[in-house]
Amino acid sequence: MTESELRPLIEAAFAERSLLKGAEHQAAVREVISMLDAGKLRVATRNGPGDWTTHAWIKQAVLLYFGVAPMETMKVGPFEFFDKVPLKSGLKEAGVRVVPPGTVRYGSHIEKTAVVMPGYVNIGAYVGAGSMVDTWATVGSCAQIGSNVHLSGGVGIGGVLEPPGAQPVIIEDGSFIGSRSIVVEGMLIEEEAVIGAGVTLTASTAIVDVSGPEPVETRGRVPARSVVIPGMRPKKFPAGEYLVPCALIIGKRKTSTDKKTSLNTALREFNVSV
Repeated sequence: MTESELRPLIEAAFAERSLLKGAEHQAAVREVISMLDAGKLRVATRNGPGDWTTHAWIKQAVLLYFGVAPMETMKVGPFEFFDKVPLKSGLKEAGVRVVPPGTVRYGSHIEKTAVVMPGYVNIGAYVGAGSMVDTWATVGSCAQIGSNVHLSGGVGIGGVLEPPGAQPVIIEDGSFIGSRSIVVEGMLIEEEAVIGAGVTLTASTAIVDVSGPEPVETRGRVPARSVVIPGMRPKKFPAGEYLVPCALIIGKRKTSTDKKTSLNTALREFNVSV
């Protein structure tokens, strides 16, 4: 079925779940997940730098899949799993390296030359070519990871399945996410940004650019090539004044034809932990 044929079936079944009893709507759900797995569909597509469109009907299909997929016992060597979503297959043919015990679920797509260390990639997610999902890093449901992105050890990229129209977490090409950082709630990290170790970014996190003469505060996105570190700032409560977390943009990553050199320079110049 084509995308134009699948979408009305998915939207109808999401509005009226009893339709999932029918073979046609079940087949539509399974086809969408198969297309996500193959990279023929994406939960969100890029219109331009920092500009993305979220496709709610595809996220609806992911949610409906849990209603049509049966619980099954899956065995991988001595390990046993009991779940609705099987592991991704065909990794060798796809040119994707997954290091044991890294886990990639069916319905996610990993482009050729990407590497998943002992981390986790959930259904609906997309990981671009040349990217690294390092040890114990997690890529949540429907998260979109660009090309040549490094998710350092222990990074948590949140999943955004509901509501279906909500933007997933998006990490654009060439970005570096430092160890133990958390990026959730539909955050957008624009191209070649450098996020230092231990930064927490949520929809409500204040992101304060302190690189100029006056602070500039934003939320929801990190501008391209920004270098970001954890910060604290005072806030008054009924019980007194306390420090609350924020994120500080302390400069811009230098332009370079060698992006690895550019990244190393940014980390050295701004003393950013990774």
